Order: sequence, then C-alpha cells, then structure tokens
Amino acid sequence: MLTRWLPQSCCRHGLKVVIFVNERPDMDHEHRVLPSLVVEGFPSKRIANIVAMLFVSVLVVIAVAFAAHKYWYLQQVNPSGEADASEIFLITETDDLSTVSKKLKQDGFIVNDSVFRSYASSEGGLEILPGYYTLRPRDHMGNILRVLRTPPNETLSKVTFPEGFTLAQIAERLNQGVPSIDAEDFLAKTGDLKTTSSAVRSVYQPESVTSLEGLLFPDTYLFSGDKTATQVAQEMLKLMERVGRQEGLDDSMNLVGRSPYEVLIVASIIEREAKVAQDRPKIARVIYNRLALGMPLEIDATLFYKQNSELSFPTLKAIDTPFNTYMHTGLPPTPISNPGRESIAAALSPAPNPSAGNALCREIQDGSPCIYLYYVLSDKDGNHKFAATFSQHQANVQAAIIAGVL
Repeated sequence: MLTRWLPQSCCRHGLKVVIFVNERPDMDHEHRVLPSLVVEGFPSKRIANIVAMLFVSVLVVIAVAFAAHKYWYLQQVNPSGEADASEIFLITETDDLSTVSKKLKQDGFIVNDSVFRSYASSEGGLEILPGYYTLRPRDHMGNILRVLRTPPNETLSKVTFPEGFTLAQIAERLNQGVPSIDAEDFLAKTGDLKTTSSAVRSVYQPESVTSLEGLLFPDTYLFSGDKTATQVAQEMLKLMERVGRQEGLDDSMNLVGRSPYEVLIVASIIEREAKVAQDRPKIARVIYNRLALGMPLEIDATLFYKQNSELSFPTLKAIDTPFNTYMHTGLPPTPISNPGRESIAAALSPAPNPSAGNALCREIQDGSPCIYLYYVLSDKDGNHKFAATFSQHQANVQAAIIAGVL
C-alpha cells in the first residue's frame, strides 16, 4: 500500500493542510480509498470541547425547564397543604367540561381550570352528569375527577327557594319537592322551634343564636330522595358561607363596622323591603344611618315576621315583640328572612348619602346632616322615594297615597 502526502497551504491563517491517500498499486479506480484530511495548526479539540459544553448546557436548560413545568403542573393537579372540608358542587343540565372546570375554579375546588381540562382529557375524559357532588376544595384533581365520574345514584328533585323565604317557607316548599322530608323535622333541625337548637351551625352564627334563619342560601337545588333534613340544611348553609366569602362578608367589620351576622340581619330586611335592585343600597344606607343615630328602624317588614299575615298593620304595630322595630331600637335579634346575593352585597356596600348639591339637601337650613333617613313605596313597580327630613317623607307618603300604592 502506498501512502502519499499532498501538502496544501492556506497562507491567510498559517494553516497547513495535508491530504493522506492510502492505496495499493494494484487497486483499480473503483476501489480507491477516499483521502483523509488533516488540518495542522487548527485548534479542533478546543472547538469540539466548546461545542460539547454548549450542547450539554442546552440539555441542562431544557431539563430544568421541563422539571420546572412538571413541578408547576403537579402543583396545579395537587395543591400543597391539606384539602378543605367537603362542600357541595352542582352540575346543571347545560354544563359541559369547560363550564364545569370554570365553576370548580371559581368556587375554590381547583386552582387552574385549563389544567383540569387537560388532566381530565389525559385521564380518559369526563362524562358530564347533572347533580350534586360532594367535593373537597383543593383536593387532588384525581380525587375530584373520581367523584365527578360517579353519577348520582338516586332520582333528583329540583326545589327552588326564592330570596327572602323564611325557614318556615323553606320547610313547606321542601316538603312539597321532597315528600320524604317532613316540614316539622326540618324546622326542628334548623332551630326554628323554640324547644330546639340547630343540628348544624354556621361560621357566621353567634354562640347565643340557636336558629339558622338568615343563614341558608336561597337558590335552586337538586335533592335526592334519601336526603335528610339535616343534610339539606347543611348544603344550604355551606352555600351561604361560600357566597358570604365571595361577597366579602368575612371582612364586614372593616367594610361597614358590623359583624357578619349583623350584616345578614340587615340583608334580610333589605330582601323583604326592596322590590327593585337600585333601591337595595339606599335602603341599606337608611338602616345604617338610623342605627348610628339611635333611631328606631321603623321597618314594616319586621312586624310581619312570625306573625299572622292576616292581621292588620295597626294591630301588628301594637304587638310588642323583639322584632317590632317601631317599639325597639337597634336590629332585630335574628334575620327575618334568608337573603340572596344582591341584598348581601348591598348590606356590605350601602349607597352614599346625598351630596350637598342634591335637592334633598338644599331644603335643610338648620345645619343638620343631609343623610337618607326615610323611604316609602312610590309606584306600582316597587320603586321607593327616599328622604332626608321627616317633612320630605310626609310629602312622599301623601304622594304614594294619591297614587294608590299605600
């Protein structure tokens, strides 16, 4: 075999290129070995090391990024800390995976709705079935998915409780929708009877209060036939606590200077008094103004609570009960109904008092503060007229009488 060196040079970089040709004398043209190339003077080993280090660095960055994303994903699937106590989650007939995941996120059961959808798809999907499900907030998504895949075993009955219903009205409506639940038993379990205390308690319920009046959230529910009165009360109570948290009820002392339970009392009055949405915050302001001045609330709705609805207004006004806000100052001892979200929001965010340029204020010449203190029904649509002085209120009452709404 012959080896030939064919030196070539590149003057620009001072490099010397040597081509090695290995061939046998008897080798024909087809079987000649390709020449090999050696660059003398070029730092090829250093370049190779740099390339290798860059390649390894890229791999490390990719691995770290993947690990970080994996850790983040696992945190979404399984949030840190213990899962909270079980709560009720409702899936309606119109829900799909997208709306269910968003409701789970909004209600605090999961921390990321898009990750839940991805997780559910990777685990075989989720068939959406309407009904009530018992879930633990911030539980592992696998556990939540397992529960949601278990269809309600019993036939569900839809029962609607309007805003402003009392416990007595809820008990009657419940018995109509779920005959297996006795109305008297429900009243006993919710502490509405004088001889009983509620079987379950709300976080907003003071120690001295035995009734769940005002602590059950009015809404449309689906109840199975084997539900007990206590279980129904627990579901409604938990939903009220959830709505309360969402509306800021836990921060009521900072918002309006009243405890959460007192705010629910105010909200229950608003619920029974207001007929249109825009009046709710103003009625709340009237209540807080009167409380601040030590004035009796003089609210008609309180007179009817737990009284014979056929009694005349003058008769009701003359009955001395803790709920008679014509005779007694301060708030009633308990809510007079179960308020909805809008009334709770109004009780936590009352309307401002009229500005100095308001027509109501221009009439005040004695230096008294211009604040809302009175209201009366003004038309058949349920709107109210508000006043800052008693003379203004009397004029509004006369106008209401003429209009035939009083």
